[in-house]
Amino acid sequence: MIEVEIKKFLDGHLNVPSFFERENSMPTSYVVVERTGGRSENKLKSSTFAIQSYAPSLYEAASLNEQVKEVMELFDHVDIVSGVHLNSDYNFTDTETKEYRYQAVFDINHY
Repeated sequence: MIEVEIKKFLDGHLNVPSFFERENSMPTSYVVVERTGGRSENKLKSSTFAIQSYAPSLYEAASLNEQVKEVMELFDHVDIVSGVHLNSDYNFTDTETKEYRYQAVFDINHY
């Protein structure tokens, strides 16, 4: 599964943990990986992922987001991946919980 490959890759390249969903007790800085869509054509799959970077300050969340973008540029070297494209990234602070976060959205072509 591409989700597992992304999580393993992020865990191996970032100095913060990654999760598929928020848990009751979270570290001060972390990322959440969420698949938001996908399709398949001619046996080539394309998936869209949102990677949310959480941190104690807006600056730290933005910095973590930059690290995520740099790491994801390297993800296309993984054997099952044929392309990684940044779709967009933006401040995505959670107004309900008042937690600082940025979100980067990637389109990933994979087998």
